[in-house]
Amino acid sequence: MPTDPIRMRAGEDGRLIVHVPYSPDHVAKIKTVVGRRWHQQEKHWTVPRTDRTIAQVLALFPGEPVEVDSALRSVRPLDHQEVPDGSMSHHPVAAWPGLLDQVRQAIRTRHYSFRTEEAYIGWIRRFVQFNHKRDPAEMGAAEVSRFLTLLAVDRQVAASTQNQALAAILFLYKDVLDRDFGWLDDVVRAKRPQRLPVVLSQQEVHALLSALNGVPWIMGTLLYGAGLRLMECLRLRVKDVDFGRGEVIVREGKGAKDRVTMLPSAIVSRLTAHLERVRTLHAADLAAGFGRVGLPDALARKYPHADREWGWQWVFPASTISADPRTGERRRHHLHESVPQRAIREARRRIGIAKPVGPHTLRHCFATHLLEAGYDIRTVQELLGHSDVRTTMIYTHVLNRGGRGVQSPADRLLSGVGDSC
Repeated sequence: MPTDPIRMRAGEDGRLIVHVPYSPDHVAKIKTVVGRRWHQQEKHWTVPRTDRTIAQVLALFPGEPVEVDSALRSVRPLDHQEVPDGSMSHHPVAAWPGLLDQVRQAIRTRHYSFRTEEAYIGWIRRFVQFNHKRDPAEMGAAEVSRFLTLLAVDRQVAASTQNQALAAILFLYKDVLDRDFGWLDDVVRAKRPQRLPVVLSQQEVHALLSALNGVPWIMGTLLYGAGLRLMECLRLRVKDVDFGRGEVIVREGKGAKDRVTMLPSAIVSRLTAHLERVRTLHAADLAAGFGRVGLPDALARKYPHADREWGWQWVFPASTISADPRTGERRRHHLHESVPQRAIREARRRIGIAKPVGPHTLRHCFATHLLEAGYDIRTVQELLGHSDVRTTMIYTHVLNRGGRGVQSPADRLLSGVGDSC
């Protein structure tokens, strides 16, 4: 038996460092902790820093010497828990809802967006509840497949929704439970149907933008004139709009990639006036004790006063102060996506466009109209931020020259005939 004590101390990134003297029994026990990781170079384990996890580790080694960092000594071991068959477990199973706390911790360590965090938490909660709150470590491919079948067959969700649920479950097993089962990569993903994007003519885009006013007009013109995604537009910071170079810098777009696109000259005067109003609003927020904006990743710790600076403020701030869903701090967030969505939907209805139109339609129009104007597809790919040119190629199918740019044989055969009928 090992004679050295088991030591626990605080680590970085919300984790605990656990030194366990080697023995097959000790290794088997520590591997039961949800979210544990082995660090080969440092020769120690780390586990999520939650009260429940600390208690689980303490409960694993009764009667053995354990040295605990003074900051952690207020936590007591958990009592043994009942497992479904009524027998006593030698170690606690994955906590519920403590498991979700560990999922949130893993997501935030990887700097995923809040939208991704909420989506993953929601799908993992549904998956565990669907399986009667069983410990996910005890489940496998059969349970995952049954859950995805429920979504596809009974609920009839879209393929993209099914794949998002699968991504959340895979994240749970690989990144939280640290279980690299062979079946994880064999789970079949739903095949998304390939649909052609809805594209408006230039005349229809002009009519749509003319039906917008104020901030929705500025946003709509940026979506069409710079090819931005809706959330890229909403998350623009003042410093990312370069009037001198006529550029817009998109930070951490889809796939966490930065890119540069053009700033339409037609928008400069209205955007400049809009930013002056935003600056006045920011000054009023500072005077009222607010004015701190959320910063990406660890910049808030590295530059503690940057969140008050003008350059970091949102180009499109919300009209009211609200609580940050992660920290609870009251601040002015960026405009909610429902504002431009509703404005574009109402504008489409007013001018009588029959096609389904949303903010992303304007990005489709940006790409298609550039290709129609003769711009190189690689240039369009770069402006859109596509990783693969095949994604951009979809817009060659909707150019304003008929199907695939081919003239119909009926047009050649019946040229001039229709006029005489």
